[in-house]
Amino acid sequence: MKFREFETSSGKKVLVGKNAKNNEELIEQIEKEEIVLHTAKPGSPFVNIKGEANKKDVKESAIFCAKKSHDWRDNKSDVNVHLFRGKDIYKEKGMKTGTFGVKKFKIIKVKKKDINNFKK
Repeated sequence: MKFREFETSSGKKVLVGKNAKNNEELIEQIEKEEIVLHTAKPGSPFVNIKGEANKKDVKESAIFCAKKSHDWRDNKSDVNVHLFRGKDIYKEKGMKTGTFGVKKFKIIKVKKKDINNFKK
């Protein structure tokens, strides 16, 4: 598999980009209604939950996203993660590799203690 991958506790498959080029490939395969996560600050993988996700799937995936981010690496504090759907992602001419725009998103605040306790 060309992406990082993990399963949520309920068995949902989650795909995670490894770098800017890999994030481009990840975005290409996302379905319109699937959930995607990325930190509010630059420097995190895009995280794609395959199929329909419940609240626990979203929380676990948001924690994973936060844990793999530069924000967490550099600050070791709570991390804001954006949640959006595949249909809300766009790419404009001139955007660098691995960079995308998002039309609308929700913010999930991932707590430091949850990141520290996450075992994936």
